[in-house]
Amino acid sequence: MTHGIHNRRQLLRIGGAMSMLGAASPFAAQLLAAGNAASQSAPDYKALVCIFLFGGNDSNNAVLATDPDSWGRYFAARNTGGDPIALMPVGTPPTPVGATNALTGRVARANTPEAWGGVLPIVPRTPNPIPAGTNASVRTFGLHPMLAPLKTLFDADRLAVVANVGTLVRPITKAQYQGRTVAYPANLFSHNDQQSTWQAGQGEGARVGWGGRYGDLLSSLNGNGSLFTAISTAGNAVFLSGQNVVQYQMTTSAQPAVVITGQSGSSLFGSTVAPGRVREIVRDTSSASLFATDYATTTDRSIGAATSLNSVFASSTVTSVPNATAYVNPITRATETNSLAVQLQTVARMIAAGPTLGTKRQVFFVSLGGWDTHDFQNTTQANNLAKVAHAMAYFDGVLGNLGGVNMRQAVTTFTASDFSRTFTTNGDGTDHAWGGHHFVMGGAVRGGDIYGQFPTVGTDLGTFRNPDMAGSAFVPTTSVDQYGATMGRWMGVSEFNLDTIFPNLSGFAARGLGFLG
Repeated sequence: MTHGIHNRRQLLRIGGAMSMLGAASPFAAQLLAAGNAASQSAPDYKALVCIFLFGGNDSNNAVLATDPDSWGRYFAARNTGGDPIALMPVGTPPTPVGATNALTGRVARANTPEAWGGVLPIVPRTPNPIPAGTNASVRTFGLHPMLAPLKTLFDADRLAVVANVGTLVRPITKAQYQGRTVAYPANLFSHNDQQSTWQAGQGEGARVGWGGRYGDLLSSLNGNGSLFTAISTAGNAVFLSGQNVVQYQMTTSAQPAVVITGQSGSSLFGSTVAPGRVREIVRDTSSASLFATDYATTTDRSIGAATSLNSVFASSTVTSVPNATAYVNPITRATETNSLAVQLQTVARMIAAGPTLGTKRQVFFVSLGGWDTHDFQNTTQANNLAKVAHAMAYFDGVLGNLGGVNMRQAVTTFTASDFSRTFTTNGDGTDHAWGGHHFVMGGAVRGGDIYGQFPTVGTDLGTFRNPDMAGSAFVPTTSVDQYGATMGRWMGVSEFNLDTIFPNLSGFAARGLGFLG
């Protein structure tokens, strides 16, 4: 009997049952108690939005150290191969397509850095510490030329950079990694394992993610809207899987919640009676079977939620601006729909629906693929970075006036990715690496700054030995646990529960990174 109940609960959880499953473990009981306590003291709204870049973004070409010492080693490492990926120095004007670039001697093409102009300078409000091996009195920084909208947000103090973040078990140095004397995550350069470790703290097969655990803690704040605590526009994501919370997967269409065909509307196959009969069948709770009764109850609740959500979306004003999610492809110069902006538009519509749905705390997951740039990196990454910059700037603008309310202070958006990529080029791309740089955006973000230690740039060459790089990969100096815990604390998660969600957190000297108030 116990075995049967266990299977029934598993199946219902996958299908969307939430409230009837109860606390499945002592951890779930802790979350439930904490959530009930939080509901008495947090009437405001807050949301986290994860932008996951599937494939491993080469952050070495997204955020760059531009002081002469760092830039010299960067340019030497990347200005090689059949299709060099080295960006142009700060202040370099774009070379017209077909003309010869004075610095490289190469003819500029639409998909080469010469045609894009120089790296965009950013000036952090706090000087980043100068690491060992860097011969610079002051470090300076810049962003990829396709990230101009993010530079604007950085300069406006609504965007921060978090440097050299990666999956870690505990703090580790280059020597400890090479000597295998300190534990580190398994399968470091595997896409599936590192995507899972970023989202859930464990390799492929993990079932509960830290976004879902935040949802477990905070869903009670959402009352009747608890079904909309954890929301994905990118399919099933372990990041949003909780002990009790089940992620609500949405489409990005005008009617994003899918309902059972035939049970809505005034007629079915020409019959005005049929829709009512379909509704009775799928909602029948009179069966002697506990499974059938629970399933019907869950289905009824899901149908009601979908109908309510579609009704709210039908009156949304978020989509009223024509072509708001369109961007210009920097390689082809064609105007295209930005799929990431469309996902963030759906997130904005959900946030706008919060007062109607009764939601106070939400965690969202959106994604963009195509970052595994072993080849053709100049073409692929430039376009993807343009999409990210456009989508984040669009989302910031929408949040600035969402139904007449400035919601920027209530929403924190952050990037994540499998890993960064090798500092050296393979000729026209890069391979899998480890630590990388990420963006955090929002009104509550202490923007205009770089958090964490930006590493020494350059691979071991001649007498130079980079203390921050093993092979061609940066050894992370900031853990995903610290990154996630900083945002969890802002959401209202207690230190006790942060240690439960991130069991390795206690091994790091800094429990928070300071980029959120």
